[in-house]
Amino acid sequence: MVFPIQLPDDAPFTPAQRAWLNDFLSKALAQGKMGATAQPTIPVTVLYGSQTGTAEGLAKKLVKTLKKACFEPEIHDMAAYERAKLPKEKNLLVITSTYGDGEAPDAAAEFHSWLMSDAPPRLEGVSYSVLALGDSSYPDFCKCGADFDTRLAELGAARIHDRVDVDVDPDEPYARWSTSVLAALAPSGTRNPAIGQESAEIDQEGHSKNNPFPAMVLDNHNLNGPGEKQTHHMAFSLEGSGLAYEVGDALGVYPMNPPEVVNELLANLPFKAGAIPGPGGTEIPLREALIEHYDIGVLNKPLVQKWQARSGSPFLRSLVAADDPAAWDAFCRGRELIDLVIDHPADFTDAEEFISVLKKLQPRLYSISSSPRAHPGEVHLSVGIVRYQTHGRKRGGVCSTFFADRLTAATKPRVYVHSNPAFRLPADGNVPVIMVGPGTGIAPFRAFLEDRRATGAKGANWLFFGNPYRASDFLYEEEISGFLADGTLSRLDLAWSRDQKEKLYVQHLMIQQGAQLWSWLQAGAAFYVCGDASRMAKDVDQALHSVAREHGKLTDDEAAAFISQMKKDKRYLRDVY
Repeated sequence: MVFPIQLPDDAPFTPAQRAWLNDFLSKALAQGKMGATAQPTIPVTVLYGSQTGTAEGLAKKLVKTLKKACFEPEIHDMAAYERAKLPKEKNLLVITSTYGDGEAPDAAAEFHSWLMSDAPPRLEGVSYSVLALGDSSYPDFCKCGADFDTRLAELGAARIHDRVDVDVDPDEPYARWSTSVLAALAPSGTRNPAIGQESAEIDQEGHSKNNPFPAMVLDNHNLNGPGEKQTHHMAFSLEGSGLAYEVGDALGVYPMNPPEVVNELLANLPFKAGAIPGPGGTEIPLREALIEHYDIGVLNKPLVQKWQARSGSPFLRSLVAADDPAAWDAFCRGRELIDLVIDHPADFTDAEEFISVLKKLQPRLYSISSSPRAHPGEVHLSVGIVRYQTHGRKRGGVCSTFFADRLTAATKPRVYVHSNPAFRLPADGNVPVIMVGPGTGIAPFRAFLEDRRATGAKGANWLFFGNPYRASDFLYEEEISGFLADGTLSRLDLAWSRDQKEKLYVQHLMIQQGAQLWSWLQAGAAFYVCGDASRMAKDVDQALHSVAREHGKLTDDEAAAFISQMKKDKRYLRDVY
């Protein structure tokens, strides 16, 4: 038990000095820095692997909670963690995301590869727990976190608490995991007031993910020329929101589902629509809830498992029983909730039971394509409109078609700023910058160039951009030409993949300009990539290794070490999805 310290009333201090000293001494005692009656401090190391900043934000939130209780926490990005310390850790808490095809975040990739190898020592004496972030819409849900959890146990570490997997929204699972872990770590018989009081929502006043801002749409037009491809430039007003962002950040947007699909769902359900419990003890019509609050899009394993339990479908029963990953992928790919409702009817007694199997509709994150210095009070996006046809139905991306098809003059999309500290311009404006962003990957680099121009940065800027056809797909052509004309953009390399017989992509241009690219890297340039994670980003990474080998005269291992060091030095940064 901790007792507060109070100075005697006749101590030779002013009232203000006495109050400050009383507060300081009480805090010191509570933190175990003075006095024999203080609770013993417990060392805890928090390791995080973050791609877009969510895992990093949760790790920092956890450390703040630990500091309020009887813990002595350290926090480390996996990219900067000294591996030699691992077997000496007492209590290790790991928070990591998964991205792409079950891959580790960029900053965690090297540590993950090392841990999965034969190199790590035994870890008896280390206690640990893992919070894994992911999205069950992808087949390798939370794979990176699962890898860490399994491997740490294989090396002899003991679980403090079972791994908790987060399906997109971390608030409830983070609170459950952190509360359980801290309670397990606390000394027997002690009570820490900090435990159980923290949610995943990062400390933020005003508008945030849990309190999005209804933003007026200022501009919404297609950047592409004639043809099927659509990329919309979106501009929103942030006036009165109190929201601020930096270039490199993302904007979270809560979309609305297509009303016509919701109407079809309701027409095929075995009960009258009615109303369901809403926020603040209110009730809202089921139709409104399905349009604004619940995910009726792509299928995933957890949803189908819940659906099968209420359905008489022999096919679903066999699918769940077999639990074959290839079969799951084949069934879920290209199907949505409406397919389950019509092809595999389930027996729900009422609306409340029906929504119990659904996930909440999650916000979509888009790389911000504007600099606040160039557009005060505004935020811009560059959104590729996704449309496709599967299983006899026309479908589309929920948020992109919301922007393209369902916005009216009265609609105010709900938005918030998602900080991404892992994708920042160099603090020194003299550092050269290389940007690789085909398609909508141009978004953050439009923002970078606007910001470099606004700040008068002297460092040279080189952009690699590509798309299928120059005539219709040169996004922001006039602006990019303006950056070239005024010297903001020093070099521009363009790859039009369908304008000639042989397909040409940005990675091919990197190889062609390898000597100059290597020269820039040797001069300290920062290298940025934005766009598709599964193909483009991997091809660009291979091209970068190739340039290092050919023009740097490095071996495979030396090239890998050079690029690894670039990542550690925050000179190789990716915003991929």
